Amino acid sequence: MPHKPPPTAALLGAIRTVVGDRGMLTDPTDTEPYAGDWRRLYQGRTSAVIRPGTTDELAAVIGLCAAAGTPVVPQGGNTSMVGGAVPDENGSELIVSTARLNRIRDLDPADMTLTVEAGVTLKAAQTAAAEQGCLLPLSISSEGTAQIGGVLATNAGGNNTVRYGNARDLVLGLEVVLPDGTIWNGLRRLRKDNTGYCLRQLFTGSEGTLGIIAAAVLKLVPRPKEVAVALCGVDSPDAALTLFTRFQTYDAASVSAFELMSGLGTEFVLKHIPGAVLPLESAAPFYVLAELASPRPGAGLRGMLEQILEQALTDGTILDAAIAASEAQRSAIWRLREEHSEAQKREGASIKNDVSVPVSKVPAFIRQATAACHALMPGVRVVPFGHMGDGNIHFNLEQPAGSDAAWFLAQDHAIMDTVNAVVRAYDGSFSAEHGIGKLKPYMMPDWRGGAELALMQRIKAAIDPAGIMNPGKLLP
Repeated sequence: MPHKPPPTAALLGAIRTVVGDRGMLTDPTDTEPYAGDWRRLYQGRTSAVIRPGTTDELAAVIGLCAAAGTPVVPQGGNTSMVGGAVPDENGSELIVSTARLNRIRDLDPADMTLTVEAGVTLKAAQTAAAEQGCLLPLSISSEGTAQIGGVLATNAGGNNTVRYGNARDLVLGLEVVLPDGTIWNGLRRLRKDNTGYCLRQLFTGSEGTLGIIAAAVLKLVPRPKEVAVALCGVDSPDAALTLFTRFQTYDAASVSAFELMSGLGTEFVLKHIPGAVLPLESAAPFYVLAELASPRPGAGLRGMLEQILEQALTDGTILDAAIAASEAQRSAIWRLREEHSEAQKREGASIKNDVSVPVSKVPAFIRQATAACHALMPGVRVVPFGHMGDGNIHFNLEQPAGSDAAWFLAQDHAIMDTVNAVVRAYDGSFSAEHGIGKLKPYMMPDWRGGAELALMQRIKAAIDPAGIMNPGKLLP
């Protein structure tokens, strides 16, 4: 497809009239940070970053861009792992940031709903819910930066999926600006509404290719009155699976997170993250972070945790365990998990595989994928970690010690294809929660070809016939 020309001065002037000086960045010094991704895989270029302050302003901006045929790249907190919010290199695309759409419109503890604009950070939304005795049960490592619009547009998963589901499971209603500048107001907070197609689910997970989410109604749940967290050392993912099955059998409703970490990944965290501490007597090949939570006071979760772990120690399922005795200790244990991505970034270049397989197949997948990667590239450092409770493993590869980072990153397709061959053998997915973005559209024909991909392309053509919404992302 030929590149479109850069936005005209007339278009930029008309947009400035809508959003004002505060709502428009044009100096390259100001726009450059928006034009690159967090992983530094891509660096694009843009004439302007547009920052509308209301949904009406957003709609007017998109209407102007549609009339001019100018593509737009929606951007929230710009925390995408797959380059999903980066413009192209020739400067033809405008970035539309939702950062100023940052109001909490409503919180109803009786309905257990939270209505927020797209630019509200996930952390701010969590805090607002907590202040009313509620919980927004979605947690990801980038929640202090990630914005609700982007979280929903990518259908983020996170640490609590095992209990509460992905982002789409928490969406009751959306307000969306369509590619022609029309506003669809679907901000309904109904638990039952069986009226035609479920449009909110069409836009959730669409990665900004069908429209821009401006606001959302999210489900809340009662805030936990009791939480218990433990870190366990195990000798293999098989032992971790055995432990998870025990938790599920004992009381599945209390399990709010079950995370797996490799010994090497945890070693990187201890090495690169100041203040990170391992609360066990000795290192282990793998670790499990298990969290239990209940809205009932006096639920006896610590006792439950102690009983399960005592039996697991006795029969050798786990090597060692530490149970948090305070909120500070709980946060310290969670930090070992949440800092994995940052620690790998500081260790060197890494190639990330965000994959999922059936929970029962996680140990076999890790064994086979590790062997396949070592055969492909001797010396590569395998760093699997993630949400074992829902089958989503971040199977990351760190550059071999002493190797050139640029050379290693150039092998990304070969490495991803090697890992994905194992994923396919277990009927898994090459994109569990990070999305497709700019990094992985080439995989779509092979994995979602035929009727499924054709249907996606027909939906895109029907809603965005001019192709101005986030070009080059998701679809090949």
